[in-house]
Amino acid sequence: MASNYNVPAIFVFGDSIFDAGNNHYNRNCTAQADFPPYGSSFFHRPTGRFTNGRTVADFISEFIGIPLQKPYLELQLEIENRTGKSYPTNGINFASAGSGVLQSTNKDSGVTPLQVQLQQFQALVQQNHIQKNLIKESLFFLESGSNDIFNYFYPFDPPTLTPEAYVQSMLSQVRTFVDTIYKLGARRIVLFALGPVGCVPARINLPGAPANKCFGKMNKMVKNYNMGLENVVKTLRDKNPGAVGAFGAIYKTVQIFRADPKRYGFANVESACCGYGNLGGELQCGKEGYTVCKNPNEYLFWDFFHPSERTYKLVSKALWAGGRTRIRPFNLKTLANMTLSHV
Repeated sequence: MASNYNVPAIFVFGDSIFDAGNNHYNRNCTAQADFPPYGSSFFHRPTGRFTNGRTVADFISEFIGIPLQKPYLELQLEIENRTGKSYPTNGINFASAGSGVLQSTNKDSGVTPLQVQLQQFQALVQQNHIQKNLIKESLFFLESGSNDIFNYFYPFDPPTLTPEAYVQSMLSQVRTFVDTIYKLGARRIVLFALGPVGCVPARINLPGAPANKCFGKMNKMVKNYNMGLENVVKTLRDKNPGAVGAFGAIYKTVQIFRADPKRYGFANVESACCGYGNLGGELQCGKEGYTVCKNPNEYLFWDFFHPSERTYKLVSKALWAGGRTRIRPFNLKTLANMTLSHV
C-alpha cells in the first residue's frame, strides 16, 4: 500500500494517547488496556490502545494511506522469534501509556519513559535498521506531558518545584527530544498540545479537585506547557535547518467540543462511557465492577482518562485539514504534501 502523499511513514512517541500496545508487551508494566471492552468498537478486541478503537496516529495513517504502525516491542518480539525479518517501512510506534516527558513519571509502574523511547529509536537508526531517506520523509509525532502534570497533584508525593518550574523542566526534556530526533534525521516534526487534562473524569480521585467543573489549577499548568510547546515549534526552523514543525492545538479543539456538544454529536462531555462511580472516574474501564454506556460515539471520554474513538476521529480531521486555530503554521495534509529540501 503506497502512500498518497510524500510521507511513507510515521514514528510515534508519547503516552497512552498514542500507545498502540507497547505496554502489553512489557510484562513488568502495570498500566494496561489489553482487556475488554478496550478496542470493542473498531478492532473488536483489545489491542492495548486505551480507547474503544483507533487513535489519532491511526487515523492520520489512514488519511495518508499507509498501514497502522506496530508497537516497537511487538516488532522486537517478532524479530527475536524470527517471525519478522526486518523493520517495517510505514513507521514504528514507541509510545508507552503512563509515561511522561520526565523520566521519573510513573517509573514504579514499569512504563517506558520518553528518554528510553528515544534510545529505542536511536539504536535502530544506528544499527541501520531504518533507512536514512525514510527518516527524512517521515512524520514524527510527540504527545506527552499529561501524566507528569496529573502526577503533580498526587497527595502522596508532593512536588518540590513550583508549577512554573515544573513545566519548564518538562519543556527542557521536549527540547532535548526534538534536537535528538533532528540529529537522527527527522525533518517533519509535529508536537501535539495536551488536551484539558483538568477535565478528565479521573480528576475526582485527587484531593481538592471539583466534580462539577474542570480542575482549574491543572488546566493552568497544561496551558503553560502548551505555550512552551508552541514556542519549540516556532523556533524549530531557525535552530534546525531543513526541519518543518507543526503544533497541534488539541486543547482548543477539545474545548470547542465541550462548549457546544450537540453540534459535534456528543450527549455527554463530562463522564466516562466506561468506568464506575462519580463521572465514571473512580475505576478503570474493564476492572471489576465497571459499567459501559450503550453508545460510546456520544461520549467525549471513553474511560476515566482517555477520549473515545469518535473524539479522536474529530480531532484527527481537525489536525489533518483544519485551519490555524486547530493546527499551525499548517495542517498535516499540507505537511504531508510538502517536498522538503534535503539539508
